[in-house]
Amino acid sequence: MIGNFDALPPHTKEAIVKAIDATSSNDGLVLNFAMNYGSRLEMVEAVKEIARLAVDNQIAIEEIDESLIESRLMTSHLPEPDLLIRTSGEVRLSNFMLWQLAYSEFSFTEVLWPDFDESCMLSAIEEFQMRNRRFGSVEGDKGV
Repeated sequence: MIGNFDALPPHTKEAIVKAIDATSSNDGLVLNFAMNYGSRLEMVEAVKEIARLAVDNQIAIEEIDESLIESRLMTSHLPEPDLLIRTSGEVRLSNFMLWQLAYSEFSFTEVLWPDFDESCMLSAIEEFQMRNRRFGSVEGDKGV
């Protein structure tokens, strides 16, 4: 889970802790729920933390790079997503993982989240597997 856990209501916190405990041994997929989360705020907080380090002379300005910023994000313990699946016909990021999704593939579906089932997931994965991922490289790009 990413977001401000402390600000959530007690019953939501309990459900999240229960889900984390129940899936703690799973290793085939990373599923991350964003609750009370905003990417812009996440980046602002990361920059503030880095600025404090610089002001306290714990780091030099020249040491600020992508890896340092990434290390201060809420997802620093997770790999960057390969695939973002956006349900309910929405075709925007909505302030969601703006930094982390830089090289992710997107899948958009009209299916609402409560109806998103195994079949929908498999369709998104099959579509994803057909893509030529270049991670920012222009090699193989047809200039389109």
